[in-house]
Amino acid sequence: MAIRKTLFLTIILFIPFFLGVGIVGYWYWTSRIEKKALLPNFGVVPGFSLTSERNQTITRNNLLGKVSIIDFIFTDCAGACPVMSMKMKDLQKVVRAEPAIQLVSVSVDPETDTPEVLKKYAEQHDALSGKWIFLTGRKDSIYTLTKDGFHLGLDIEGEGAIIHSQKFVLVDSRGEIRGYYDSEDEEAMKNLIRDALALSRRISA
Repeated sequence: MAIRKTLFLTIILFIPFFLGVGIVGYWYWTSRIEKKALLPNFGVVPGFSLTSERNQTITRNNLLGKVSIIDFIFTDCAGACPVMSMKMKDLQKVVRAEPAIQLVSVSVDPETDTPEVLKKYAEQHDALSGKWIFLTGRKDSIYTLTKDGFHLGLDIEGEGAIIHSQKFVLVDSRGEIRGYYDSEDEEAMKNLIRDALALSRRISA
C-alpha cells in the first residue's frame, strides 16, 4: 500500500510538470511554424505597361487581387529559359485549379519577342489563356522594371548575349514582392508552391 501511495503521489506531483513542458513545447513549435509562414516584403512592384501575347495591355493593376509567379525569359534562349519555362509549365499543373494564382513570363528580348512570337511560344508550352501570361514591350521599360522594380540582374554581354536572373518572383495580391526562388533548386520550387498557395488562401479567407 505504501508503495502504491508513493507512486500515486509522485504521479500527482509530476502532472503539473509534464503539463508545463507540454504547453511550453506547443508554444515553441507553434511560434516556429508561424515565423516560417511569415514571408518577407521586398517592396512594391512599380507601375508598368506591357503587352501580352494576345495584344492586351497589362499593367500593375493586373497583378492586384491575385498572387503572381513571375519569371524573366526570352524565346531564343538556349540556356536556362527552356528549363524555366518547363518549370513554369509544371507550376501551372499544380495551380491551375487555383483561380487566385496567375503565372507571368516577361521577355527580356522584346525586340525579338513580339506578341505573335510569344503567342506561339505560349502554345508550345501549353500555356492556359488567362492563367499564364507572356509579356513584351519597350526594351527600356522592361530593363528598368527588371532591375529597379524586381531588383534582378540583367545585362547584355559580347555578341548580344543576354544575361538574366534564373529566379522566380512571388508577388502578393497587393502587388508586393514576397519572395525569390532559385529555379535550379528543387527545394526552393517546393517552397514557392507552398508560399503561393498560402498567399492565395488569404485572399479567399
